[in-house]
Amino acid sequence: MKVYVVDNGGQWTHREWRVLKYLGAETKIIPHDTPVVDLARENLDGLVLSGGAPRVGLADSLGNCGQYIDQLPVPIVGICAGHQFMARHYGGEAAPGGSEFGEAVIRLHEEHPRDLFRGVARESKAWESHHDEVSRVPKDFEVLASSEKCKVQAMRHKTLPRFGLQFHPEVEHTQFGATIFQNFLQVCEDHKKALAR
Repeated sequence: MKVYVVDNGGQWTHREWRVLKYLGAETKIIPHDTPVVDLARENLDGLVLSGGAPRVGLADSLGNCGQYIDQLPVPIVGICAGHQFMARHYGGEAAPGGSEFGEAVIRLHEEHPRDLFRGVARESKAWESHHDEVSRVPKDFEVLASSEKCKVQAMRHKTLPRFGLQFHPEVEHTQFGATIFQNFLQVCEDHKKALAR
């Protein structure tokens, strides 16, 4: 699997790259202003929109991330600021919320989790580092997980392979972080097979 990480200035972008590499993906970190035509030539199987500096998820633009979401026919997961940006891009809203730094308990909404949360416990510990959060989910998305302080810890597009995570699965303090990344690689693999049919 070839899955690149878009660098939006987050403090843990390299951790996302490292986890993907550990799981066997062909991966590298790319600037968020990389032209979408250049990425299209890479024949990617998936893309990670990394977190960013404070408030970046509320920015009107995040490099070329909007073009990646619209034009690249591959699964995409946004993390923290990338998650907030994706929500806004699809017509939802992100806004200042209760700042969270450190451990939180996330609770899955599905009784039998699928996609990114297959094999993840209904309640688990995750690492938070954010001031802002998704305040309104886009109409074509559904909420997958919440915590006591944040209603949208994870979301999924209802028909497209687009996902958002408020928490940081790349940090070792997140209990099922590696599982979530492994599941994303499986989503990419399944999507690739479906396109080849």
